[in-house]
Amino acid sequence: MTSTTPVPNVDCESAAAKLLSVTSALERIRVTLQPVTGFETIFLRNALGRVLFDDLLSPIDVPNYRNSAMDGYAITFADLQASGETSFRVVGTAFAGQPFAGHLAAGDTVRIMTGAVVPEGADTVVIQEQTVRDGDQVRIAATHRKGDNVRGIGDDIARHSRVLPKGRRLTPADLGLLASLGIAEVRVRRKLRVAFFSTGDELCSLGQPLGAGQIYDSNRYTLHGMLTRLGVEIIDMGVIPDRREAVAEAFQSASAIADVLITSGGVSVGEADFVKETLDALGQVNFWKIAMKPGKPLAFGKVNQAIFFGLPGNPVSAMATFYQLVQPALRQLMGENDLLPLTLKIPCASPLKKSPGRQDFQRGILERNASGALTVRTTGAQGSHILSSMSHANCFIILPAEWGNVEAGTLVEVQPFEGLI
Repeated sequence: MTSTTPVPNVDCESAAAKLLSVTSALERIRVTLQPVTGFETIFLRNALGRVLFDDLLSPIDVPNYRNSAMDGYAITFADLQASGETSFRVVGTAFAGQPFAGHLAAGDTVRIMTGAVVPEGADTVVIQEQTVRDGDQVRIAATHRKGDNVRGIGDDIARHSRVLPKGRRLTPADLGLLASLGIAEVRVRRKLRVAFFSTGDELCSLGQPLGAGQIYDSNRYTLHGMLTRLGVEIIDMGVIPDRREAVAEAFQSASAIADVLITSGGVSVGEADFVKETLDALGQVNFWKIAMKPGKPLAFGKVNQAIFFGLPGNPVSAMATFYQLVQPALRQLMGENDLLPLTLKIPCASPLKKSPGRQDFQRGILERNASGALTVRTTGAQGSHILSSMSHANCFIILPAEWGNVEAGTLVEVQPFEGLI
């Protein structure tokens, strides 16, 4: 396939040109936020996905004794002749957890297993495959270096050295690492409290029959899922009707108990203006719209002391704006220090439709072609109401604002969903 780059279109729509770019929106959010204060001490088994409050220092050296990296024979290197073979007398065996108790005399060797303590007097381990055993004698050629296959004290981790930095979101490997150091408890930042609700008289709860002009509320379920994977404390306030008093009360209640308030719906032009009216009365708005598709109507600001995000009502727009702007903000508030998303440059196997003006986050399927190379293709129709496109996709295809239509074979930026929490 050929690789082409769409020619920037300088005639972008003037309306889109006035919108805040995604990069600028992210920067405005970043400079506004500070991690929540407070921590808790929890058992290591319960720490998966939590964010470290402090740097973690090792209480011990790892390894805390000299041990063998291979199965073989422990020798004193000075006993090895400069050329030819040297014959050593086998005087015992060292197993992991069962050290050889003696001290090597000149010309002695000990059969040693991986992880076993290197005996006193020995400084080198010769792997079994490079020896010739004959009864209680073993012959070793002069082809080795002093210290081969011996793990020194603190080779992996030195005592009091930093093992994990504060702001680290703990992984399964991290838990194993800390367990290997004998660390049973860790201090982590307290959970971020996030309240959310949907607005709209057209929304119907699950289990209820749909009335005329009604739809089921899906956004609260996708939000609940995305927030659950982040590990925040979730406060689901349900569906708020389009009434001034109800919206104002919901904003007041949520901002009193949560660090962050997320709403879905009510921020687009032409919708009931109770959300904007309430924000004008109770808080402040940093921006309302961004040059992003899907997801132009996104509000960011504060309600009393709570950070506020107003997501679009269309389900794909709500998910796209959450992943691209809200999730990084929540992770920053949680004190996490690694916020850069994983993206790849991948040839696009299918043509893509796009109009210049807004940065596009199209839904794609990242897969391997017949030759085993990674490619990406569109899921099909990209309407912001087509939630099935998110379900079928496993990545975003990120297209710059100035790009127009994309030809098959073009290298595009791909953000795998697995890189998102």
